[in-house]
Amino acid sequence: MRLLIQRVQRAKINIDGRETAAISTGLLVLLGIEESDDLNDIKWLVPKMLKLRIFSDENGKMNLSVTDIDGDILIVSQFTLHASVKKGNRPSYIRAAHPDHAIPLYEEFIAQTVKLSGKPVQTGEFGAHMQIELVNDGPVTIWMDSKNKE
Repeated sequence: MRLLIQRVQRAKINIDGRETAAISTGLLVLLGIEESDDLNDIKWLVPKMLKLRIFSDENGKMNLSVTDIDGDILIVSQFTLHASVKKGNRPSYIRAAHPDHAIPLYEEFIAQTVKLSGKPVQTGEFGAHMQIELVNDGPVTIWMDSKNKE
């Protein structure tokens, strides 16, 4: 399971010209699920994501988490995070999970984020063609992979 986490001042999703989700200061989380992922990946990633100290404290030092600042969270499923460009120029998505495996994990990731953060989160629409607008603050962008816990 892979996350691309962006610290944002704001972000929103449009589907078919209609705004479907929006947040102010917080995290935009792009979530990629692969066939080998399971609940253990969620158990490792969600607490780590919520505790990332990437927001500035009163001294301007990145020392606070999204929960410390009571920030918003927007979670978007993105299978292209598992693209392989090893051969040729057309990305292969063979490692990305099929919807029957990915949707329950996506929903559980959201549920665990709500449970551990203590507040609702905004989400994209699984499988939809979305336009995402964001103002990355910093920029701060963090890559997390539950199969490569660095």
